[in-house]
Amino acid sequence: MKRFCLWIAIVGLCAATTAACSNYRDDLDRAASHYNRNQYENALALLQPLELDVDSLSDRERSQYAYYRGMSHFRLNQRREARHWLGVAAAGEKANNGSLGTEEQKRVTDTLDELNREVYGLAESAGPSGRACKSDAD
Repeated sequence: MKRFCLWIAIVGLCAATTAACSNYRDDLDRAASHYNRNQYENALALLQPLELDVDSLSDRERSQYAYYRGMSHFRLNQRREARHWLGVAAAGEKANNGSLGTEEQKRVTDTLDELNREVYGLAESAGPSGRACKSDAD
C-alpha cells in the first residue's frame, strides 16, 4: 500500500511538472503570436511574468523568449531593455547554435548593431547640409 501511494505521488508530481512546462511553452507561443500580429504590449504582458520561470524552458525556448522580449521592447522604443534582451538572445544562439531561425538571427544582429551604435555614440547624425556626417568636418 505504501509503495502504491508513493507511486501515485511520483506520477502526480511528474504530471504537474509536465503541465507547468507546457503552460510556460504555451505562454511563449501566445507571446510569439502577439508579436507576429504587431501586438507588442500584449506580447510583453505574457513575457514579463514568464521571466521568473524561464529556467523551466529549454535552451532553445530561452533564446526565443529573449528574442521576442527584446524585439517587443525594440518595437515599443524601449531601447535599453531591447538591447539587454537581444544580447541575451544572441548569447543563447551562440551557445546553442540553431536556437533561432536564420531570419531571427539576422534581425538580432542588425538590431543590436543599431542599438550599440546609439549607446557608443556611433549612430549617424545629420550635419548642417542634412546629409549624414562622415567626418568631424561635416
